Amino acid sequence: MINWSQTAFVFPGQGSQVVGMGKDVAEAYPVAREAFEEADSVLGYALSSLCFDGPEADLNDTYYTQPALYVCSLAILRALQSRVPVVRPAALAGHSLGELTALAAAGVFGFAEGLQLVQTRGRLMRDAGTRSPGAMAALLGLDAPQVRELCERASAESGGVLVLANDNCPGQIVISGESAAIDHAISIAKDAGARRAIKLAVSIASHSPLMASAAADFAQALSQVDFQEPAVPVYGNVIAAPLTTGDAIHQELADQLTHSVRWTESIQAMVAAGLDTFVEVGPKDVLTGMIRRIDANAATTNLNSAENLDTFIQSFA
Repeated sequence: MINWSQTAFVFPGQGSQVVGMGKDVAEAYPVAREAFEEADSVLGYALSSLCFDGPEADLNDTYYTQPALYVCSLAILRALQSRVPVVRPAALAGHSLGELTALAAAGVFGFAEGLQLVQTRGRLMRDAGTRSPGAMAALLGLDAPQVRELCERASAESGGVLVLANDNCPGQIVISGESAAIDHAISIAKDAGARRAIKLAVSIASHSPLMASAAADFAQALSQVDFQEPAVPVYGNVIAAPLTTGDAIHQELADQLTHSVRWTESIQAMVAAGLDTFVEVGPKDVLTGMIRRIDANAATTNLNSAENLDTFIQSFA
């Protein structure tokens, strides 16, 4: 039996999308299917078909990726809640976009209201990427201080903006910025000690100053929402600590688009608070792998399929 007082649920962000996501869960659990149907109604287009059948190119467009991940994760959570009388993790967290999913799961805003925020976020980020094109790259084998030094050097030598975007786990960090700076960083990464430097298949520079226009407009959208106090602690990407007030959540979500995702520090803070079991709710198992790299003693489970969900639910029988 799971010890809820030591368990956290975590929700993935972009990079976890895959054609077919949520389809088997929606077929097996009526409440999950209803979540996708509600999303189709709220958005005015068939998000469910995009998740279940693609095309992949559209699903990878940030405008669609963000609501797709939000809905898929919450559909899986609803399926779990329909079979387990009380689902009460001690804390929640989400990686980048997944932070809004975590906040919805904590009751900070309703499913539909959160979905509209997520769609707005995706649109604003895509628009900002059109106005200020950029790129991102994953660096393997360097720690955060080394990556910050590399960014400073590549930025100075290329004359372009470049920052540490995602501190995912030890040895895996993502940088973000102008394309020329990214390309220069990749060319000098091995000299800095990187094992590999891989340019990501994205056209926007998430979590960098290039998202400033999106952040400003998103802050305006956030100001129209009355956030409720989280039912359980939600650890924020920017502060790597629990978000406890509506004002703190507003600030976090506005800052997140231009600030680093401090995922390593967030998980470490949760472990320090006594959490030792992490359940990833959403497609794939990206966060599960990161968490194992951050803390080898952490127990992990991922609910990314009807089969995995069934097995998890059976453990409560």
